[in-house]
Amino acid sequence: MQRGRAVSGLGVNGPSLWLDRYPWPAADTHKHARGRLGVVSGPQPSSGAARLACRGGLRIGAGTCRLFCPPEALPLHAPGVEAVMIQSFRDAGELKSLAEVMAALVIGPAAGLRPETEAWLRAVAETEARLVIDADALTLFRERSEDLFVLLRQGDVLTPHEGEFERLWPGLLEGKGREAACREAARTSGTVVVLKGQETLIGAPDGRLARNPNGTPWLATAGSGDVLAGLIGGLMAQGMDSFDAACAGVWIHAEAAGLFGPGLIAEDLPELVPQVLARLWKERG
Repeated sequence: MQRGRAVSGLGVNGPSLWLDRYPWPAADTHKHARGRLGVVSGPQPSSGAARLACRGGLRIGAGTCRLFCPPEALPLHAPGVEAVMIQSFRDAGELKSLAEVMAALVIGPAAGLRPETEAWLRAVAETEARLVIDADALTLFRERSEDLFVLLRQGDVLTPHEGEFERLWPGLLEGKGREAACREAARTSGTVVVLKGQETLIGAPDGRLARNPNGTPWLATAGSGDVLAGLIGGLMAQGMDSFDAACAGVWIHAEAAGLFGPGLIAEDLPELVPQVLARLWKERG
């Protein structure tokens, strides 16, 4: 594989694919130049997933992170975050106004399978922010995927596990297998698709496809996907190409999990990211 270039067909994901385009900060960089990441939280009972995404986004380098939540979730979020700015919104229109200045935005982790979640997604899709769409924001569009795809742009990223993938593209996995299905999903949605699993696949609308080789079973724990969404969103907020950001986020996520091993929980993952980044910093060309 040629260093730093996408491949046609199936490539192997790793630093050689994206490290020369990684968004390292320059000596004169300030926090706003490193990108603004937003994360949309669900209501009170399901707020932890958003905090995990925020932590992942900050650890991977986003300069600022704002957590947008309904007013009733504020009391839960406030004691659980420090570097994250919390802003509440009452409706989709207010969320859109708050999200206008974001470079990237994560929506879906534990957001709830409610009409409000779809309204929030439709609102943020009208901003200039590139979106990472995960979990409930995918399942909401079960068997009506075209209603989702029409909202999206080529720079957006979908991060389904196989169950969520089946809800958006019924029968595609069984009929074509994972690699062809991921490539077809990226083409039909017009987005980058991260098909999570033992060997996560990352597909782009132009046909690029990368297989991630460093997956680990220790990632099979609640909340790990929320951290991954934050990692990808954090890289996108810093201006990294969406396909590169997805590939880098997936590899760094798995590499961090491998460092911890048995006993890993999602809260551990962001704290291991600096070790992986320190190694990549030394290896950069």
